[in-house]
Amino acid sequence: MAGEEEELPDVLPFYNHEGRAVCYLYRGEYFYLYDGSAVAWLRNGEHIYTYSGRYLGWFQNGWIRDRNGDAVFFSQGSSGGPARPARQARPARSTREARPARATRQTRPGRPARTLSWSPLSSEEFF
Repeated sequence: MAGEEEELPDVLPFYNHEGRAVCYLYRGEYFYLYDGSAVAWLRNGEHIYTYSGRYLGWFQNGWIRDRNGDAVFFSQGSSGGPARPARQARPARSTREARPARATRQTRPGRPARTLSWSPLSSEEFF
């Protein structure tokens, strides 16, 4: 229905510019690496912050974009953006660590235009 948000699956994997699964979104709010590290969280369904409060970027149309508007990660249902590589097999998920407390959030910058470029941070280093 128009105007309604699509419900996210309980676990949504994200892939980098090489098609390697790097992280996943758990229960529509918490980002984990496959080693079980809690690395970031999603505010209002689109803004991504580290637990230390650093603003990382946006989640939109199945893409994670950095502060410059470049594509960092894609999900299976992503639309728009640069050419996506073939997805590689996902690693096994390790036991999730406890999430750290959230620090005061950094002020969110203005949103740049989306690009068709891959971010140089398309790996765990994004977090």
